[in-house]
Amino acid sequence: MKSLRIGIVAGEVSGDGLGAGLINALRRHYPDLQVEGVCGPQMKQAGCHCLYDMERLAVFGALEILPRYFELRRIHKNLQKHFLKNPPDIFIGVDAPAFNISLEKKLRQAGIKTVQYVSPTVWAWRPKRAFAVEKAADLVLSIFPFEEDFYKDFSVKVKFVGHPLADAIPMETDKLAARQQLGLPELGGIITLMPGSRQSEIKYLAEDFIKTAQYCLQQRANLRFVIPTANQARKKQFLMILEQVAPDLPIIILEGCSREAITAADAVLLASGTATLETLLLKRPMVVAYRLSPISYRLFKPLIKIPYIAQPNILAGKKIVPEFVQNNVVPEKMAKALLGFLDNPEETKSLVDEFTKIHLQLRQDADKSSAQAIAELL
Repeated sequence: MKSLRIGIVAGEVSGDGLGAGLINALRRHYPDLQVEGVCGPQMKQAGCHCLYDMERLAVFGALEILPRYFELRRIHKNLQKHFLKNPPDIFIGVDAPAFNISLEKKLRQAGIKTVQYVSPTVWAWRPKRAFAVEKAADLVLSIFPFEEDFYKDFSVKVKFVGHPLADAIPMETDKLAARQQLGLPELGGIITLMPGSRQSEIKYLAEDFIKTAQYCLQQRANLRFVIPTANQARKKQFLMILEQVAPDLPIIILEGCSREAITAADAVLLASGTATLETLLLKRPMVVAYRLSPISYRLFKPLIKIPYIAQPNILAGKKIVPEFVQNNVVPEKMAKALLGFLDNPEETKSLVDEFTKIHLQLRQDADKSSAQAIAELL
């Protein structure tokens, strides 16, 4: 039997994890599976042949995309040409809808089956993008339960598969064991800082996160801080900012180990994104921040159709964690929110109960469910 060939594109760290899990699950259906595309280290380890490194696609915000526009367009055209010349049995776009949806449309028009793994947030902003998804994807693998209802008026097949993180992360986690593993003090307060995995996120958030840590330290002298960086480049970028803003801050900088760093924390300050979901699943109190360039924010703000930006708040349908957006990203405000969790155990317990409900809802054996849905499509 001819082995199955898959084309795949993931655009950031979270997509790399999703893609790797899916590849491994598909290999149980198709042992001789061949996969190639845009990937990161986890997908490479799962056996994906890398045509372009995922880091080259990790850009967010209209203004941030401009300097990279021609490079991104060239990669897009090259991938389109490659997959049209060497058609895979199926193409899977993992998140990164701004890049993947248009690529999927071109490939689908050529008769290649296409899957969008993670729906674009059409329910949050620019809902008319659902029409583009309808033309681009034979199947949408949805990670959130409410997305199936959104698409019911469109002729696109949607399957809620849950989120692999909800399967991978146990319902209870061990803070002490995580601290021991990272060589952190077993006693005393620890706050984990996560200003993002993209260059632009660190550019717009790192300084204020560091100043937030300084303010917290003024109120509680025994606090310690941890930052897990996505890779060596992001670590170097953060260190340069730290040296300028607060070189004496008692902070441990890690490369990777984000899950352990969250588990070890009493509270987490982080950029809006997939890391907020991971923090929810690890049941740690969090404060969420979100900032773009002023021009990008002015362009995007009128398009937003929901009241929240943090995934925990969106999933709960109400504000359960503090979120600070754009000009409201103020160190003193964020510090007070973080210290509030440390000072109010009952508030933290109530939040953990909310997180547990969401965790159970998202636990659907996502890798297996996604692989099964793709096998049925094929």
